Parts: sequence; structure tokens; C-alpha cells
Amino acid sequence: MQDQEKYAEQAASLDEAATPEAQTASAAMPSLEEQLASAQQLAQEFQDAFLRAKAENENVRRRAQEDVARAHKFAIESFAEALVPVKDSLEMALQVATPSVESLKEGVDMTLKQLSAAFEKNRLQEIKPEKGEKLDPMKHQAISMVPAEQEPNTVVSVLQKGYLIADRLLRPALVTVAQEK
Repeated sequence: MQDQEKYAEQAASLDEAATPEAQTASAAMPSLEEQLASAQQLAQEFQDAFLRAKAENENVRRRAQEDVARAHKFAIESFAEALVPVKDSLEMALQVATPSVESLKEGVDMTLKQLSAAFEKNRLQEIKPEKGEKLDPMKHQAISMVPAEQEPNTVVSVLQKGYLIADRLLRPALVTVAQEK
């Protein structure tokens, strides 16, 4: 107890000895408890902001996953919508009791036009190389090499068309190519 009284007397004498400017400055400075409370409040605000940002990020991620799942599930919806009329046309052609060759040819031609329109609408493009075109291994698949009166490694004939879907190879065109002389 005597030590505490002694320290209190020393602190009081120091306060009395301090200049008026020093006393004003110490009164203007916040106490350690005030600084701690302010820092804790700021930390709590940062914690709240962090948790809100984390929750928002999780919501965005979840919504993106749902969008991707929906896109996978319904990716061919527009293509299917474009193909339904083609199927309808083919079914109607089969229902004709006594078709003539001309009517069948006309019906097949109209159905092919519908199918081509469906392909075009859905960015499905034919790869049909021309005779003499340089072999492109990214679009063509050489089935055989044949002697021909043209430059080597150029298309001689197309055995089967290829297809691109939105600039991505779906099926390469099957071709024969000229061999070296």
C-alpha cells in the first residue's frame, strides 16, 4: 500500500510539474481504452464487410453453376425446334397414299431446304472441298491417295461432306488426294 501511495504522489507531482501545453495535449489525446474501442469497432466493420463480400461471392458462384447446368440441359433446344418441322414433313410424305415420283422428289427437296435452314440457323456448316483444293488436315481426312493430273496433296474427290458447328469441327470431310508423281 505504501508503494501505491508513493507512485500516486509521484504521478501527481509530475502532472503539476507539466506545462499547461502538455496538459492540454494529453487531455486531447484519446485514452488507450478509447483507441481500443475504436479499433475493435473498425475491426467489426471490416469483418461484416468481409462476410458480406464472401456471401455475395458464394451467391455469384452458385448462380453461375446453375446457369451452366441450365445451358447444358437446354443446349440443343433451338436445334431441336428447327428439326421438328423437318420430321413433320417426312411424316407427311409417308402418309401420302399413292405418291408420284415427282411429288416425292418435290417433297424431299422441300424437306432438304428445311433441314439446310435448320443447320444454318444453328451454325452447322458443311465442309465440301472443291477439286484441286489443298488438303487441310484440320477439316479434311484423306482416305486414300490416287494418281491424278494435279498438284500433290490436293483434293481429287469428296467421298463424304464434313461439318463444322460454330467453327468447331464436328466431322471432317472424307476425301481422296493426289499422290506425288
